[in-house]
Amino acid sequence: MPVHTLYPTRLTSLACAALSLSCGAALAQTQVVKPAYTHYWMDVSTASMAGMDDMPGMGALASMMGGRGGSSEGSSFGSTKGMTPGRWLDIAVVTQRKPAGTQALQSIPAGQNMGPSLTLLPVEATSRPKPTQGRDGEESQPLPEKPKGRILFYWGCGDTVRAGQPKVLDFSTAGPQDYANFMAGRTARQRGATATPGHSIWPNPQHKQSVPKGASLVGQHSLTGEGLPATLQFAIASAQDIMPTLALNAAGGGNAVTNVSWPAIPSAKAYFLNAMAGGDQEMVIWSSSELPEPGWGLMDYLGNANTEKWLGEKVLLPASQTRCNIPAGIFAKSDGAMVQGIAYGQDLHLVYPPRPTDPKVAWEQEWTAQVRVKSVAMMPMERGGDAAKMEPQKPMAPTIPGLPNLGNALKGLFGR
Repeated sequence: MPVHTLYPTRLTSLACAALSLSCGAALAQTQVVKPAYTHYWMDVSTASMAGMDDMPGMGALASMMGGRGGSSEGSSFGSTKGMTPGRWLDIAVVTQRKPAGTQALQSIPAGQNMGPSLTLLPVEATSRPKPTQGRDGEESQPLPEKPKGRILFYWGCGDTVRAGQPKVLDFSTAGPQDYANFMAGRTARQRGATATPGHSIWPNPQHKQSVPKGASLVGQHSLTGEGLPATLQFAIASAQDIMPTLALNAAGGGNAVTNVSWPAIPSAKAYFLNAMAGGDQEMVIWSSSELPEPGWGLMDYLGNANTEKWLGEKVLLPASQTRCNIPAGIFAKSDGAMVQGIAYGQDLHLVYPPRPTDPKVAWEQEWTAQVRVKSVAMMPMERGGDAAKMEPQKPMAPTIPGLPNLGNALKGLFGR
């Protein structure tokens, strides 16, 4: 038989044999996984204003920046997403065995100082209003006049402005894509506690006690309720405890360097700062990133993987760093500036029961649990760079002649 017919036949046989062995090994290692029917989330946030841990009447002030906050009567769900000074928890649980939601009781450690348990109640479904139809012949509204002004963007810790900065966006000539390109940045699409119909949440209208100073989550937590697995219990360690306040301090400013510093938070994995100011038809923004990253999507929980990744890219500041200089002169034309900071904690992710080591044994999950932790701070600065003493009725965000209010403008520009 000719050689050229023997060779392909032998090669094909060897390939098939090798493929069979690899496929057999892969099939032998395939494990059946049945996803959990119950999911639990706890978001933990500490917020401070210019180093203050709490301040009565700050809810209205925080709402000016688009955040949520607690009231004088206690907490409200969603407060972990806001900037009201204090300690905040958002808790949610959902189970496929009670699709409409279930009343649940979460037993908490004595060190939390909030009683023996928290009551989670189902979120009620609400009907969405139907969109109103426009009337025939209705007079169209004229397009608004294009705003005048500019955004100047600087980045990086240091005494002086670096080469190639700032990036400039001129409102009078910029189109929608220019806005998008100019402020494009990183963000973490990570699910946390949400008040979604079918979820049971705390706080809720019937149960909304405040989280007291000195409260600690460390210890055993367990949930009971119709449709919940009897095994839904877990321990929270110090790494996921309520973080201390991120006490920002500032000195200098104006035409000089602004020195921003803060005491180290032992449980912090990384830090990030950004700042903004307005005046003379200019909006000036700055971030502590070594890359041109404005960071509006980073003022939130990031998740362990993103925190490690962006630390490696020097977008975030390492846990060992406790100071960062804002370059001299970038806010010299402004009456003041607002500095924001965040300390990222370490997330906890649990699945019960643990994955069987034998791949032939199916992994029949009962529940998952996630705990996220952060500490955020805002520090208004006067023209001289010192932290401003803010009154509840005084706007935190500077206004720019000819431009919208800075808080509203940032919400519109950056989707917050």
